[in-house]
Amino acid sequence: MQTIEFALKEEFIPLIQLLKYTGVAESGAHASELVSDGAVVCNNAVETRKRYKVRQGDVIQIDDIKIVVA
Repeated sequence: MQTIEFALKEEFIPLIQLLKYTGVAESGAHASELVSDGAVVCNNAVETRKRYKVRQGDVIQIDDIKIVVA
């Protein structure tokens, strides 16, 4: 499993932006599609809200990629 550490500089980042910034999604549309399809797991629960506020300490998983937000 590939692990990506993302340093959060604000209070939160919308989920689809995080997927774009980390390179997991090729575009905003691709990020939206991943979320809509139920392919994104946030803190061990499927997340279908595109604007979910990802905060420090959250762990996001898509297939074999894990994003740890610090």
